[in-house]
Amino acid sequence: MAKDKNKRNPNYDPEPIDIETASDDIDIKIDLSGDAPSNAPEKLWYVIHCYSGYEAKVCHAIEQRIETMGMRDKIFDVVVPTEEEIEIKEGKRRTVEKKVFPGYILVEMRMDEDSWYVVRNTPGVTGFVGMGNDPTPLRQEEVKQILERMSNEKPSVRVNFKIGQRVRIIDGPFNDFTGTVAAIDADKSKVRVMVNFFGRETPVEVDFLEVEKA
Repeated sequence: MAKDKNKRNPNYDPEPIDIETASDDIDIKIDLSGDAPSNAPEKLWYVIHCYSGYEAKVCHAIEQRIETMGMRDKIFDVVVPTEEEIEIKEGKRRTVEKKVFPGYILVEMRMDEDSWYVVRNTPGVTGFVGMGNDPTPLRQEEVKQILERMSNEKPSVRVNFKIGQRVRIIDGPFNDFTGTVAAIDADKSKVRVMVNFFGRETPVEVDFLEVEKA
């Protein structure tokens, strides 16, 4: 009771606190990591569908909305999956950028009502990929596979012929011979063609640039 009486006494003068000494006994923890609170949604990759041929335009529109609506803390990356491809056409080889999943865009985000609204209501976006109205995130192994495919330094090769198709050899020692494609080796850019040589079917291996559809 004496303690309470002293507190009500106007002449009560509490002992001053030494800040420097007291600070040694106070454990103050400040989180400077910048991470979201533990109850925040997990940062995951989602797939959205858009009009085919407008992937780059829609991607740019989402990026603009992220900035103007201050959503950089919830929407982190927007990617149109592409890969380089060597196209063989009319005896010429050229490198082109090919969309891995035409009509689809990947978005890395923390899914909540606000981030969903920003992405879903971007012009050109037709919806999230998922079950019903629930967007389904990609598995980590799926994301890794897609990103590795995008960063592959060795472009894939696209040709305008396939196995069993008739082709004409347009260069080399077998120029003007026609035959059937028996095998395609994309790694070596070679095609094996069965041609009629001295009255019998003979396999001939030529470069992709040396054949065209008959």
